[in-house]
This record gives sequence, structure tokens and C-alpha cells, in this order.
Amino acid sequence: MTASDRRYPLSRSAFLDLARPSRRHWLGYLLLAPAVLLIGLIIVYPLFVSVDLSFQNVNIARLDQPRRPFTTANYARLFASEDFWNACWVTFKLVTIVSFFCFLLGMATALLVNNRFKGQALARLLVALPWAVPEVIAVVIFAWLFDSSFGLMNWVFIKLGLVDTTINWFSSPTASFAVVCVVMVWKGYPFVSIMLLAGLQSIPEDFYNAARVDGASAWQRLLHITIPSLMPVLGVTLVLVMLWVFRDFSIIYVLTGGGPLKATQSLSIMTYEQAFGFFKMGYASAIGVITLIVCIIASRLMIARAPDNI
Repeated sequence: MTASDRRYPLSRSAFLDLARPSRRHWLGYLLLAPAVLLIGLIIVYPLFVSVDLSFQNVNIARLDQPRRPFTTANYARLFASEDFWNACWVTFKLVTIVSFFCFLLGMATALLVNNRFKGQALARLLVALPWAVPEVIAVVIFAWLFDSSFGLMNWVFIKLGLVDTTINWFSSPTASFAVVCVVMVWKGYPFVSIMLLAGLQSIPEDFYNAARVDGASAWQRLLHITIPSLMPVLGVTLVLVMLWVFRDFSIIYVLTGGGPLKATQSLSIMTYEQAFGFFKMGYASAIGVITLIVCIIASRLMIARAPDNI
């Protein structure tokens, strides 16, 4: 036994030396423990509490109150509620319309800024700028733009001769829904553009050179090279955008509050109103659980595409 072995016994050094091959996995567990604990406290525990509350007739939830009897009345009432199905329909329309136009504008801007031209860096900055603006600030700006009395949009429409009188954007169900869609598209398309731009830059230039030699037009190169090469990125981006629109709360709440006549009341707005407006937290938890199930299904679609990305 050497002097160093006598000074540091083998058992103690083996236990404390986490860099040893036999102890290296413990170092990983130790480094991940704070993050796992934080996720458990912030996400997992409230999730279990919400699921538990959805099976109780609870108005205002308190941690120190005794547990109420188990019941499925919240779900029975939920599926029989016209407001719930209206919120589902509004959410479905928002997801469909906003996702479509986000991808349309995102693809167009990504193809534009992918080309080399003077001012390319500035163009990329302007494309990504709406994504960097906080949602509340963007909503306040658009609320002023669509103001019925002093809004810029009414002035532009009147000057162009499209309308004779001002439009009450937030009093009409159709107009308010359109405004919400416009704000969501403006806020969401830069994310699509950034994702697709990253995918475009990963496509080898040799593919396009070979297609040009064969006489392929720009439209043919887009259909047979660009879009097929972007399919993995398109699939993941589509699911992320749909999840964002599905759960978005601040844009709708600040802009319309779910009105008028519940024309913009999505599932997230309905959950908030039932929980903090009417203090029916058991019923609101049931809505949240249904929303969570839909989000899990959508996330599963994204995970299922993982082998295609390898």
C-alpha cells in the first residue's frame, strides 16, 4: 500500500470520486437532479392536482381543504355544454386558419430571404422581428390599429374606397375573429420562416444545379426538390405551430376577451373564465384535462416523425 492509499482509503475515494468509470453515471444523475426536481414541482405536481380536481365538485381549490367525493359530473356537464363545443369549434377554426396562413407566409418569406441579394441581413431581421415582440405589446398595437374610432385600418379602408363608414371590429363576431387571426398570423409566421430557412440551408446546392442542367423550372425545383427535402422540418414545425395556436391565451384575452358573443372563446379562454371568473375550478380542470389530451395526441404525431428525421 502506498502512502497515498494510506492517506485516502479506497472506499472513501471510490465513493467521492464521481469521475471514476464505475461512478460516472451517478455524476449525471446528480447534475440532472435539480432540473428534475424543478420540473416535478412546476409541471408534474400541478398536473396531478388538476386531474384530481377534475373529478371533484370544487369551486375554489385550497390545498388545506379535505378532498371532495369522487365524481364524473364535471365531464358529464362538459360534454353536454354548448359553450364547450363552441369553444372546440372556435379553437379548431383558429388552428386551421392560422396554421395555414402561417405556413403560406413563412414559406414565402423563407424562400425570399434564402436568396442572396443586397440587404439580405436586414430582410432576415425584419422577418424575425414580429416573433421577438412580446405578445401583449403586439396585441396593444393591433388593438389601436383596429380601433373603430381612431384606428389606422378604418382610415385606410375609407381612403381606398373599400368601405363607406367605419367598421366596429370588436363588436362583430366575424370581424373580431378575423382580427384575432390576423394578429396570430403576424405573430406566428416568423417562427415558421426561421424553421424553414434553416431547412432550406441544409439542402445541398448540387440538387438544384443538377435540376437546372436537366431543364427543370423554378416551380418544378420547388415541388420536386425543396418541398420533399423540407418534409421532416415541415412536419415538426406544423405540430409546434398548431400547439402554439391551440394553447395561446394572451392574444385572445387582451384583444377580445373571448367575445363578442363568444366568437373568439377558445378552450384556453373558457378554462380561465371558469376557473377565475366563475370560480368553478373542478369544472375548469376538466376542460384543462381534455385540452391536455388533445395536446398529447398532437405531440405524439411530432414524436412519430422522429425516425424520418434520422
